[in-house]
Amino acid sequence: MDPPPTVVNGNGVEHTQQQQPPGVPFDADVFRVYLRALLPPVIGVPPDDVESLFDDTFDDRVAKFASEPGAVLYAVKSKYSGDDAEEDEVSYEYSLTAQLTYHPSHVTTLALIKRSPIIDPSAPLATQLHFLNLFGGDETPYESLHAVVSYGVKPWFDAFVGSRSAGRDSGDSKMGIPMTKKKFAELELSLLHLQQNVEIPETILVIHPNIQRAVEQAQAAGTRPNINDLPQKLLNDSTFLNSLHANVNSWIKSIQAVTKLTRDVTSGTASQEINFWLSLERELEGIEAQLRSEEVNMVMDCLRNAKRFRATVSFLADTGLKDATDLVHKYNQLMKDFPLNELLSATDLSKIQESITLIFGHINRRLRLSPYPIRRALPLVEAISRDFNDQLLRILTSHRLPYTPYETFDRLLGQVTAIFRTWDDLIKEFTNVAREVTRKRSEKFIPIKVVNAHAKLEERTRYLRDWRKQHEQLAVMTGPTRGVGGGVLDMGIGGMDMEEEVKEAYEIVKRIDVLDVSVEGTEIWVAAENAYNERVARVENQIIARLRDRLGTARNANEMFRVFSKFNSLFVRPKIRGAIQEYQTQLIDSVKEDIKHLHDKFKTRFRDSEASHMSQMRDLPAITSAIIWARQIERQLLTYMKRVEDVLGRGWELYAEGQKLQSESSAFRKKLDTRPVYDAWLHDINRRNMGVDGRLFEIIRPRGAAGSGGGAGIFQLAVNFDPQIITLFKEVRNLLWLGFQVPHAITNMAKDAKRVYPHAVSLMETVRTYGQTLDLVEENKAIEWLVAEYRNDSQRMIAKGMNIKWDYFVNQYDSTARYVSSADGRDNRHIQFVREFASIISVLQDKTNNVIDLYKDILRAIEDLATCSYTTEAFSELLGKVQSAIDRLNLEGYANLEQWVAELDRRIEGILLQRLAQIVQVWCGEFDRAAEDGDTTTTGGGRGAGERAALRDITNKRRGDKRGVKEEKFLEANMTLKPVVHEIRIQNQVIFLDPPIEYARANWIRQLHDWLGVVCRLRRIQSSRYEIGLQMQGISVAETNYTALLTQLPDAVLQRPFALIELKVQQLTEYVAKWLQFQSLWDLEAEYVFNRLGDSLQNWQQLLTEIKKTRSTFDTSDTQKSFGVCIIDYEQVQAKVNAKYDAWQRDILSRFGVKLGNAMKEMHAAILKARNELEHQRI
Repeated sequence: MDPPPTVVNGNGVEHTQQQQPPGVPFDADVFRVYLRALLPPVIGVPPDDVESLFDDTFDDRVAKFASEPGAVLYAVKSKYSGDDAEEDEVSYEYSLTAQLTYHPSHVTTLALIKRSPIIDPSAPLATQLHFLNLFGGDETPYESLHAVVSYGVKPWFDAFVGSRSAGRDSGDSKMGIPMTKKKFAELELSLLHLQQNVEIPETILVIHPNIQRAVEQAQAAGTRPNINDLPQKLLNDSTFLNSLHANVNSWIKSIQAVTKLTRDVTSGTASQEINFWLSLERELEGIEAQLRSEEVNMVMDCLRNAKRFRATVSFLADTGLKDATDLVHKYNQLMKDFPLNELLSATDLSKIQESITLIFGHINRRLRLSPYPIRRALPLVEAISRDFNDQLLRILTSHRLPYTPYETFDRLLGQVTAIFRTWDDLIKEFTNVAREVTRKRSEKFIPIKVVNAHAKLEERTRYLRDWRKQHEQLAVMTGPTRGVGGGVLDMGIGGMDMEEEVKEAYEIVKRIDVLDVSVEGTEIWVAAENAYNERVARVENQIIARLRDRLGTARNANEMFRVFSKFNSLFVRPKIRGAIQEYQTQLIDSVKEDIKHLHDKFKTRFRDSEASHMSQMRDLPAITSAIIWARQIERQLLTYMKRVEDVLGRGWELYAEGQKLQSESSAFRKKLDTRPVYDAWLHDINRRNMGVDGRLFEIIRPRGAAGSGGGAGIFQLAVNFDPQIITLFKEVRNLLWLGFQVPHAITNMAKDAKRVYPHAVSLMETVRTYGQTLDLVEENKAIEWLVAEYRNDSQRMIAKGMNIKWDYFVNQYDSTARYVSSADGRDNRHIQFVREFASIISVLQDKTNNVIDLYKDILRAIEDLATCSYTTEAFSELLGKVQSAIDRLNLEGYANLEQWVAELDRRIEGILLQRLAQIVQVWCGEFDRAAEDGDTTTTGGGRGAGERAALRDITNKRRGDKRGVKEEKFLEANMTLKPVVHEIRIQNQVIFLDPPIEYARANWIRQLHDWLGVVCRLRRIQSSRYEIGLQMQGISVAETNYTALLTQLPDAVLQRPFALIELKVQQLTEYVAKWLQFQSLWDLEAEYVFNRLGDSLQNWQQLLTEIKKTRSTFDTSDTQKSFGVCIIDYEQVQAKVNAKYDAWQRDILSRFGVKLGNAMKEMHAAILKARNELEHQRI
């Protein structure tokens, strides 16, 4: 047997469809038992009365119901209205039918609906049937149907849709679930409207039977009814006419009951007000239709025919129909197409927001056209506010706000806040329209004020959102991922788990209706919030302790800012804010100081800031740099304002200190607005006439050259390219990056500049390099000859480029920086020129810089020739450096090197000539020191302070004081003259000088030649050491050194040292002659001397005096006498001369004593003789 097929029902649930075996009818007894159990409790049927349903046709109806798809059975309970029923006793009758009808006597109807097309006999009926109780009665069934839809069908559908997974939302949208929800809401709304409608009394004009019969006969005959269709007797019958007159009067009263009908707009809903006017218009249109009928016209004609004008003339005026109709038509300009259903059928918050926008748009637009009174419009808007409040409550309640995740909760209440804000904006617009309309209509002034029914709900949702936000912040801060301790919080201070404590506190609020804004609901909310605050207060105490501990251990303001930033969300709590107020004051002062520094930075101006120099280094143009600089300051200001928020918490601008900072920050940010800078730049660019055209090069007269008079060098080569074009290209590029909208024309101009930018920059840089190189050449005139060839090459390239124009580059070089190809290669020649020109100028620059560096090295070496040590090694080393540089210049192929080296050699000769003259002076100073020391006897050859001072003067004049001491020390150690030692000897009783004085002369002249030879034997610099041809030619020896410099010295310079030598030789000769005089001590005979002296005591005394004086020559402790560069050693002859001199002196003294004794004796004898003669004389 095949298994039963599996089908999927509309709910997406699979179930097995049991197929009824063919030919097996459904057992009616099963259905009979089911009804006996079902009907008594459901519709209140006594068990005995149930049997009345089972008549002869019951089995057929049940079989048809079970086998035919779509068949339905209705069990109807109706009031019995038979003649035998007593007035006080109510009886009911019951029926089972397949066709549903409605009658006021119906009490209730039970609909039995199959779940599947065919009833399966093998399955219980309870699983195969739906039953629905439809209540009836004297009133309309709208309320019952509304309850079924609102509390049964629609919630069940919403529950099913809500149980589906979130991942199937997109599928639900495709299946039309949102549209179905909307249809349910519209159905619910329609049923509600039917309940709320004010019933407009239906007016039916009573027509006299004779009139009715005559009209029907005329219509049957196909003619137009008129009074001729009535018998003439009847037209004159006063009873008939009075009856017609009475009917007309009753018509007036009936119509007046409608035309004078009104309702209190302050009561009920907005839909009732709208439906009232729409229904009233329909009713008035119905009355007008009846008044235009043939019956009414015939009645009026009969009355006019009988001269009963009182009833006909004032008929329409008495009814007030025309005025009422006009008024209702005008009012309904507002009521027609009123989009209130969009609000009442809204299924979510976004639909509510859209609906109120539509509603107020309709009101504001139609109120200007319709004379609907403002005094009624205000209550109407308040009624809309009540509907608005009810819809919000219905949707928010369905979300169970306390149980929703915070993200969903915040999103929902954020939408609600936006909706309330939209409402307020729309109310403002409506108020303005109402005032305008009141003024135009010249109506009596009334206060234009709308009392919002949702004001309490708005306040509650706003407070609830802030409260939940604070709770969530507290929950996050005490949670496991971001605890107060920086990690997972264990049991806090005092043994309390803060996270659990916060959760338990929130459970208190979850159990109440947070949206109940009634008095009782508010009291419940306050009690729950107080209980919540009591539990949270303990958590706050722990957070305060931990926070103060963190702030107390912070080492600087930045650490405090980090702590405040982390716990910033908790500062809205007064208790926590008060606990850290002292730290807030300290940090706010720090932020103020930072903002003050920011003001100072801005006041220094961009041009004077370091950012300006950095921008130039990074090749940022001026406008862009200023904008970036201002935005950096603005970003830093926002950072400081964020710090203020970190310190004071959200809503910091509401504090007095925060308001001041906010106003200052706003004023400062206005000053930082970069738009005026951009607009000024844009105006300047539009004012200028920029373009890329003309020749590549131009000749310009530099500033200041015009007034310098005629002459060479006042013109300058320049690139004919406006630098502002390059700046424009960079500005546009950077401004686009910064988000500015640059006009298309300027962008195109910048693109043209971008195309030629590489070439323009290359040419400008090349020309600038060329000018700088020429300036270097002008500053270093000495190298001009060397770079002349490269300079000529550059000038030839410039002459070639004078005829090239920019137009070709603009068209040739595209925006992708690729060259457009050309068949003949001619297109690239201009670009090739730029490259070749840059290459040649680069070679000129490199060669110039290279030769300048070498020339500086050469100059340093040449300058050192004037101050270096006076040694062959020092001079040779410096000249070697010069020669190496010259060889390098020769290898690198510089032109005019031979002439340049010859000029350089002449400069070297001049310096060496000065050194020769100076060294001659030094030599003379060294040689002539004996003139200062005198004929001093010494055992050493040191120099006196006076000579050293003279030498220092000479050296300082030559090269400055800073090297004087060094030169002096060097000369003392190396450049002193070697003294010549001569010895006075005696041999074979002959005194002589060894070596002779001529040897000293020869030695001194040789030393002078050695000193001069340090320079004269130096090797000259040459420019042709790498020239093979010149190496093969013979070069005279005289040309390789500087010996010829001696011929250039003044005669007096060279004459002085020789004169000093001869003078010194003469001094030596005179001194040595004194020693040679002592040779006479051995050559003279004593008797010869005595005889020469004779007896003259005066001669003897003079001789003794001279002997004594001459004795100082050898009678001394010294053994030699120094003449500076010469020493006379007389040690060998000193003792012998002294002994011989002593012998001579003894002999002469002895003989002088004898002579003196004899003379004394003779004198004594003479005196005695004279005395005696005197004594014998008489006076």
